[in-house]
Amino acid sequence: MGAGRGKVSDPDGAASFLSGLGPRGGRPAPQRGGDPPSWAPDFRKKGDELENVQRSVTQTIKGLGYVPYEGRVKKLGLGFAMAGDMRATAASQAKRFKSSNEETENQEENGHQDKRFKRSQKDVEDQNKKFPKRKIVLLMAYSGKGYHGMQRNVGSSQFKTIEDDLVSALIRSGCIPENHGEDMKKMSFQRCARTDKGVSAAGQIVSLKIWLIDDVLEKINNCLPSHIRILGLKRVTGGFSSKNKCDARTYFYMLPTFAFAHKDRDIQDKTYRLNKETLEKVNKLLACYKGTHNFHNFTSQKGPKDPSAKRYIMEIYCEEPFVKECMEFAVIKVKGQSFMMHQIRKMIGLVIAIMKGYAPESIMERSWGEEKVDVPKAPGLGLVLEKVHFEKYNRRFGNDGLHEPLEWTEEEEKIAVFKEQHIYPTIINTEREEQSMVNWLSTLSIHDFNATSSGVQVNDRNSKSNDLEGSDGCDDDSD
Repeated sequence: MGAGRGKVSDPDGAASFLSGLGPRGGRPAPQRGGDPPSWAPDFRKKGDELENVQRSVTQTIKGLGYVPYEGRVKKLGLGFAMAGDMRATAASQAKRFKSSNEETENQEENGHQDKRFKRSQKDVEDQNKKFPKRKIVLLMAYSGKGYHGMQRNVGSSQFKTIEDDLVSALIRSGCIPENHGEDMKKMSFQRCARTDKGVSAAGQIVSLKIWLIDDVLEKINNCLPSHIRILGLKRVTGGFSSKNKCDARTYFYMLPTFAFAHKDRDIQDKTYRLNKETLEKVNKLLACYKGTHNFHNFTSQKGPKDPSAKRYIMEIYCEEPFVKECMEFAVIKVKGQSFMMHQIRKMIGLVIAIMKGYAPESIMERSWGEEKVDVPKAPGLGLVLEKVHFEKYNRRFGNDGLHEPLEWTEEEEKIAVFKEQHIYPTIINTEREEQSMVNWLSTLSIHDFNATSSGVQVNDRNSKSNDLEGSDGCDDDSD
């Protein structure tokens, strides 16, 4: 132990060096007297510089009191670093936002429109609830070309109907809430007569409950195409049904007069003109339909013993012919309590077959009997629902002081204008372009007007193959 604590040699003079470092070994001890060593810092000079820096920073900070944040950052020399970080952050956020927008852009573009419409529609509905909800009837006129009939098929958008456009206009105008369009029973909707594909109307009547808003007719018509018009509106009793309260319906059928030209004696084109004697014969044949007859041969799926096949015809006649665009036309008017499917078109088709010389006059009496008779069906193009009649309703409620009679004398001028602008031109132009009457007349020769029941079935199939319209739209009594 003693030997380990003996004196150690100091060949390099390390002890003498350490002794000069001072008490902590980290700094040379100041020498008393004389100048400081050459390696010591000039604290006086460095202190002055530090004070200058502190004074400059203090003044700078005080001067930034009313400078915006971005300006302070730039003044203090921090702008480049912070701006870089901010730009990177902003770019990242913009990238994420753009990516999110791209994913939802199409959905929002379509969805926002629907939402805006629903919100605005809801606002309209809430606002219109202050108006009274009343049972009314609407007088409608429309051109049926391009439509698959009057009656709406809720839930099916494959075939567009007149009622599709009507219900849409009622909702958009604020007359009914949107859910009434989905379930038409909620507004007690009823049409007076169903019209089929391509069939027009000048005096259709529908009954329903609506909010009686201000300028109601103008607002509904603003939401309808020009070939569908609401021409009148009247209040009715709460239990009124346009179908059940209707006493009679008047249709007219517009056709080129060459349809009456005899196949062997007369010219068969648009230059034909109907003479007085031929018109008298046409009206004589049409008059045979007046009264009650069994029309089972003039419709489908009704036998001779079916009581509903008996129908009452009040009036039927052909008016004086007129010329439109170098072609002569005539109008046949028929008024009856109600009509079955195909009935009017077959009534006119049989008269044409007799006038053309294909069938004898005696076939009319035979067609009302129990025997099955082959009755041709005229094209659906010229058929128009002209007017519906409510004579019993008018006698009971028309003068009670609360309700108006359902007569449309004041609207007759508007009805006439609509016919001239939309119904007649559609029939005339379509006949000229598609020649539906000419094509149908060429099929009369294949009918056997003395055929048995089996022969009639064959001709019925041939007739259907040449008649893509399907039905005449006179199915008034079944809904």
